[in-house]
Amino acid sequence: MLDAALKALSQILSPPMRSILWKSVGLALVLIVAAAVALQRLLSWLAGSGGLWAETMVGSDYHTLINILTWIVSIAAGLGVVVGAVFLMPAITSLVASVFVDDVADIVERQHYPAEKPGTALPVGRAVVEGSRTALLTILVYLIALPFVLIAGAGFIVFFIATAWLLGREYFELAAMRFRTPEEAKIMRKQNSATVFAAGLFIAAFVSIPIVNLATPLFGMAFMVHMHKRLSGPRPELIEPVRRTSVPTA
Repeated sequence: MLDAALKALSQILSPPMRSILWKSVGLALVLIVAAAVALQRLLSWLAGSGGLWAETMVGSDYHTLINILTWIVSIAAGLGVVVGAVFLMPAITSLVASVFVDDVADIVERQHYPAEKPGTALPVGRAVVEGSRTALLTILVYLIALPFVLIAGAGFIVFFIATAWLLGREYFELAAMRFRTPEEAKIMRKQNSATVFAAGLFIAAFVSIPIVNLATPLFGMAFMVHMHKRLSGPRPELIEPVRRTSVPTA
């Protein structure tokens, strides 16, 4: 697994990957800014009109509690872009990965597995659907885990584990679907769930590094191409036939 991660890291800045890297970073930045601005607008509304609406619904007895929550939301609104960039990065990389999945996988397969049959490119619609589904699931899981942020350290641990599970799941299935049906890819992922989750920890660590995490789609996809190859086992057509060492007697 460590060898696969090192191979993926070394290939990110290789000449064939550079054009994909710049396009991936550009798309990720556009999506991050758009999502962060939307989040900031939502938090600003919650801090203003949302507080008045909540007090109207629950009554004046909760005025102090609502004021405290409004104050917290106001601070979050001021940090909207930063919060959005950190909170939404895994979801953004899921979408970006679905766009460049085959470009990255093709390069990895040509360089490291030239003797093997290359994978079949995923239909763009299918890849985007898978990426969008993971992005929405990521946001949902993060919203569920958000209350744990109030407990020192617990929220970050929950976020990290959730990220490892979600991104490991998506990148592995995208790599597997180049050689298998979506149903077969999901079954294989479930059969190797512990390994896929452990591999997801590498991706979660990568996506937690500011600026560097913009290259997560390339690292995650390249990494999981190697992991899928290892879990698939040796290709039957590449196994050299056993040669006889003695001449049979009549």
